[in-house]
Amino acid sequence: MKLIDSKTYQNLAKSYAGECQAMVRYRFIEYGAREAGYKALADLIDKVVYNEFNHARMFYSFIQTACSGTIDNIDISAGYPFKEKWNLLDNLRFAAEDEGKESDEIYATYEKIACEEGFKDIAGLYKNVRQVENCHRLLFQDLYQQMKSGTLYKKDHVVKWKCSGCGYEEEGKEAFQICPLCQAKQGEVMLKLNDNA
Repeated sequence: MKLIDSKTYQNLAKSYAGECQAMVRYRFIEYGAREAGYKALADLIDKVVYNEFNHARMFYSFIQTACSGTIDNIDISAGYPFKEKWNLLDNLRFAAEDEGKESDEIYATYEKIACEEGFKDIAGLYKNVRQVENCHRLLFQDLYQQMKSGTLYKKDHVVKWKCSGCGYEEEGKEAFQICPLCQAKQGEVMLKLNDNA
């Protein structure tokens, strides 16, 4: 079977569109975090945005192998989430939900179809992307739980807090409000993630 005639071809196009949309939705979350003064949180989300860019790039690269000429248009029909509003806490929860659905349902199905249609390399791509999307889900869940419970910059035990601006470090149960070295606000203090995030 030729890739251009397969369900996998359509799934690659849906995946590309989904990753592009996720990249922009997460850019909105990153913007909201930065506007709220959570620079370290925004920087973490920015890394997820770059991951999504690379996922889109890989899906696009496989689409381009489907024919030697120009692909003018691929008609696809798929649903994409539009849950996010301008509430940072809710958006972290929505992002975790979306990553879980993408990994556990959508990409698992696309991986299976690619395998059945004989596209082992594309099935491998879906498997690898699923692993990363699951890590994103865990990260967003962790950030959501910490922000919701007020433990983003406050822990029940002593930890080492580090300013992302200048590298100053200090141990304590709560991150410093203002960095004693560079005067950066607390939102620039690097976050402590759970081991599974």
